[in-house]
Amino acid sequence: MDEREVREQKLQELRANGTEPYPPRLSTPRTHTIAEALAAFDALAPDKTPITLVGRIVLWRDKKVIFANIEDGSGRIQLYLRPDDLGEQFDLVKKLDRGDFIEVTGFLFVTKMGERTLHVTHVGILSKSLRGLPEKHAGLQDTELRYRKRYLDLVANREEELPLFVARARTISALRRYLDDHGYLEVETPILQPIFGGATAKPFVTHHNALDRDFFLRIAPELYLKRLLVGGIERVYEVARNFRNEGIDRSHNPEFTMLEFYEAYADYNVMMTRVEEMTVAAAQAVLGKLSFTWGEHEIDLSPPWRRVTLHDAITEYTGIDYDQYPDRESLMAIMRERGIKFDARRAWGRLIDELKDEMFRSADPALLQPLILYDYPLDLSPLAKKKPGAPGTVERFQVHLAGMQLATAFSELNDPQDQRARFEDQLVQREGGDDEAQVLDDDYVEALEVGMPPAGGIGIGIDRLVMAFTGHDHIREVILFPTLRTMD
Repeated sequence: MDEREVREQKLQELRANGTEPYPPRLSTPRTHTIAEALAAFDALAPDKTPITLVGRIVLWRDKKVIFANIEDGSGRIQLYLRPDDLGEQFDLVKKLDRGDFIEVTGFLFVTKMGERTLHVTHVGILSKSLRGLPEKHAGLQDTELRYRKRYLDLVANREEELPLFVARARTISALRRYLDDHGYLEVETPILQPIFGGATAKPFVTHHNALDRDFFLRIAPELYLKRLLVGGIERVYEVARNFRNEGIDRSHNPEFTMLEFYEAYADYNVMMTRVEEMTVAAAQAVLGKLSFTWGEHEIDLSPPWRRVTLHDAITEYTGIDYDQYPDRESLMAIMRERGIKFDARRAWGRLIDELKDEMFRSADPALLQPLILYDYPLDLSPLAKKKPGAPGTVERFQVHLAGMQLATAFSELNDPQDQRARFEDQLVQREGGDDEAQVLDDDYVEALEVGMPPAGGIGIGIDRLVMAFTGHDHIREVILFPTLRTMD
């Protein structure tokens, strides 16, 4: 018989003997987590105080007496099981396997090898495992299998994986705490939207049967959050699940998490300070310091971060002064001459975005440090306010960290006539073949006509921030269940 068949036979034997292998509750209340028991060892062991622990069997050594290890959410402990102590219950013990969840009662002692151990006097099964766990020493090495069966990954690679996702949770908590402490209100906006907007991306489309109409999965919460500024909520944020029907690579997953927040009577300068402060707060909460290692490089988050105009940065790293190429044909010509890849359907501003991507292909380690690129072409930023005294430029910045785009921020456009004209220009680009150009949202323009205060806003990629903090260079490592291709 194979392993699955052996385990199923044990399951049948348990039931035949009157033992329920999946009981609804513990027979004896749990007294301690494993971590609590080990922390209180010196107080519990001398008097052989009985305690009850629960957990999954992760190691099983079956001889005359049995040594096993169980794990709960807090840690791991060795068990010592003897026939003399367990009597008829030892028949149950012989039906146990690695992967089973059990409850054990006993007392703590130290073995001759010096290991703190629970001497078991009672054992009960809580859940019978029908599939074996990955081998202890080999772990789970297949990367695709790790992502597809994250539950096995968390068991087999616990020491590496659990701290990673704890770090993710703490990162989000720290960012929330910063915003809560600064008077922001957390809200929830629609994921199913009649019109997609707030970003340059392709949406997922779904159909609502009762209404008999198509909806789009949210690509960004921006336009709804700014409607709340119109409604008088001066500081607002959302930790949003966004969906973009785009390719998958090391920094992109179709489903991802973004923090967006907006502040009335602020501008992009205020947002620069905010993103520095909250990233520092998150780093202190997660890392306990303001630096982390990325590959062979030490990244220093200490503010102030380097700030460079987008124009100057692109000129420095690509040698192309895009102001000298004021139309898409001339800009495409110089990009073609320099061997820089581009999408010929893109408008002039979107070509500049591709120049920025080329810049970050540079091997310059300085580009791994936190960098704020500011003042972007109007053509690239349909939702940002124009920069006074700088025709064709808007008050927008992006934060790059560890070579990844971490955040995008604006002084938010609140002129309804200008906004409508920008949307209409986006429609022209869309009709010209740019399927990521934004669409006209009449209701949003109507909201602006009611009146929106001047404001600053920003979107921060949570997944990428966690990648940076934990030193992972692929987004799938920091998402518990990333999007994967269907197995044949």
